[in-house]
Amino acid sequence: MANCHKLFLTFNSDLKITTTKKRNLIKSKDSLRDRIRKWFRENRPDYVPLFWIQGSYKMKVVIRTKDDTCDLDDGIYFARKIDVSPSTMQGWIYQAVSGHTGNASQRQKCVRVDFAGNYHIDYPIYQNEDQDTAPWLCIKDGAWDDEQSDPKAYVDWFNERKTDQLARIIRYLKSWGDNVRHNMLSGLAMTLLAEDNYYQDERDDEALLQTLRNVQASLEDEWTAVMPTVPNDDVIKKHDKDFQKRFFDKLDALITDGESALEQESELKASKLWRKHLGARFPLGKAPSGSRSDSLREVADRGMFSPYFSIDLQ
Repeated sequence: MANCHKLFLTFNSDLKITTTKKRNLIKSKDSLRDRIRKWFRENRPDYVPLFWIQGSYKMKVVIRTKDDTCDLDDGIYFARKIDVSPSTMQGWIYQAVSGHTGNASQRQKCVRVDFAGNYHIDYPIYQNEDQDTAPWLCIKDGAWDDEQSDPKAYVDWFNERKTDQLARIIRYLKSWGDNVRHNMLSGLAMTLLAEDNYYQDERDDEALLQTLRNVQASLEDEWTAVMPTVPNDDVIKKHDKDFQKRFFDKLDALITDGESALEQESELKASKLWRKHLGARFPLGKAPSGSRSDSLREVADRGMFSPYFSIDLQ
């Protein structure tokens, strides 16, 4: 039976943000923080913005997409009562970051600065007047008491349960979603489902497959993925029956091919089955020793044949 554990470890490394991209991302984050602080000092000195990185970057489960992009969520906190509307506050942040090298835009729950084709930084905004309760999230065109949200509590909750393998499983699930894209769950939903249904194994291919089976059984029993911290909302409740059917079809196909991959004698054939769902970055395995036909196929798949001749691999 094919053991693709080492291929998965290589895949996991390739999903991580490169050193250069990470350096540029942090440089942009620091520069934008300076712009926001400067704007408030000059325009609203009674408001002092505080910052805290949150989400998948903080949890160390962020991935580079197949388009070689990534993101960072940099929460902005005000430890006081905010006496303007959420729309006005979001507009201030938008003014502060506009004119930087990235493209700024206002979204429902954040201001986004997009560095085209490279990465983007999201700025959710919070009123955190009472340190003993969860902060209030700024929602465009909403009110300050519409939604509480506590990203810090969620990161703490996750880190108490996190293992190195669980982090890898989450990256694999997020890469599956990124590769398929249409009718797929969000990265947050994938993270919650992975944590709730994680199966530990010495091998990542075995762990991923059994985790997928557990996710399938859990969602078939009840279509739900609830945040364990404030706002304690169900992040997949919004998806209708048609979406659910399409998602289950994709999940079933991945499980079926994953089961087949584990049964293969050839690492190359097994890797191709995983690759169908996880994308072209998943590495190709080795052909069985002495197998001419599989060796030729491996060379062809790696793009090593000359364009000036062809060979029949049937």
